[in-house]
Amino acid sequence: MLAPPPVHYARTREGINLAYTTYGEGPIDLLCIPGFVSHLELIFEAPDADSYIGRMASFCRLVLYDKRGQGLSDRPPGPPTLEQSMEDARTVLDEVGVERAAVYGISEGGPMSALLAASHPERVAALILYGTWARIISGPDYPQGLPIDQVDTFMERMRGHWGEPAGLKLWAPSLVDDPEVRRWWARLLRSGIAPGGTESLLRLYTGIDVRHALPAISAPTLVMHRRGDRLMPQAAGRAVAECIPGARFIELDGDDHLPIADPGQIVDEIEEFLTGERTEREPDRLLATVMFTDIVDSTARAAQMGDSRWRELVRRHDEVVRREIERQRGREIKTMGDGFLATFDGPARAIKAASAARDGVRALGLEIRAGLHTGEVEVIGGDVGGIAVNIGARVGALAGPGEVLVSRTVTDLVAGSGIEFADRGAHALKGVPGDWRLYAVAG
Repeated sequence: MLAPPPVHYARTREGINLAYTTYGEGPIDLLCIPGFVSHLELIFEAPDADSYIGRMASFCRLVLYDKRGQGLSDRPPGPPTLEQSMEDARTVLDEVGVERAAVYGISEGGPMSALLAASHPERVAALILYGTWARIISGPDYPQGLPIDQVDTFMERMRGHWGEPAGLKLWAPSLVDDPEVRRWWARLLRSGIAPGGTESLLRLYTGIDVRHALPAISAPTLVMHRRGDRLMPQAAGRAVAECIPGARFIELDGDDHLPIADPGQIVDEIEEFLTGERTEREPDRLLATVMFTDIVDSTARAAQMGDSRWRELVRRHDEVVRREIERQRGREIKTMGDGFLATFDGPARAIKAASAARDGVRALGLEIRAGLHTGEVEVIGGDVGGIAVNIGARVGALAGPGEVLVSRTVTDLVAGSGIEFADRGAHALKGVPGDWRLYAVAG
């Protein structure tokens, strides 16, 4: 059994305390994003932990932490959204003093790891994903997922057997008859998260879809999945790799989902991937939420007020919108006479900025409309371009007075945030193939 290192705490902007630790003194910083359940002390008590954590620590400095709501971290009400989880990972990196790290996303930690790599390429030197997925639930355009009724049945069984080694036959069938593993797994579940939190978290996972983020990842990427994984089909992992430019997919032998089962085959690939010579690509693309705003009936208002009064009103409008962009840590790209183009690294903050700007300019007697879309943007000096920017502009053009209109991509990424939307139906966007379903932010 490995001796767990001291546990420290990093505090988020919201005041959430995240338990973290570092282990090993290797030359590579490796941030480990845990899967479904984590506990910083019990992971060191896992059977064969030395072959897993101990061996990785021989060539890396591991940065380990418990996600909010789990293990030794604070347990606020409600599960964290993808955006909150991404910010938590950045908080831990900042606290440790790591500017740029390799990121290892395990199972349910994969979608957030992918979002972090796409949104903050400057922080992610390499991306490793194991046993993960971009979306859990299958659909007409996504046969790699699981049927919703199968997921519902799984959650019912987990709830009915919590406190026991629940689900171990799915997570690690090769270890299910090992008494030591059974005791450790049951204790990890009991200590890692409460039964009610488990159900809320699993429900949140069923609403996540990060497929749109994957093409924006520029970090060298390794995706691993076991051929017979009983919890998440191998096809889900392969689909992730196929959407990430240049990603390498490795199909591992076995039926287990837990990485502590036969950890050597996983660590072999991680070590080769991280210590081998590879050319690092400078990111010129990243995932961002694009926000377009413009003043409703600006031409008519300008003619009515005269140039001097209109310029003063627009100046005050600009102050309000700019303040809300800055408050939500957005990046102002440019103004366009009567509107703004800005980008955000999280869609929830973009929605908050657009909604607050809309409400703020009403005090000036103005109405604005806003359009938001999340996608891969090309960084061109101080400007941005690409199809995602074009889509954002088209969405903004369809917004009504006082409306914050968003694409389906945005709603997928803020699942679980509590933000409500009204369906505005499918629309053809000029110059963009296919029909696009749009939603108005409620309130």
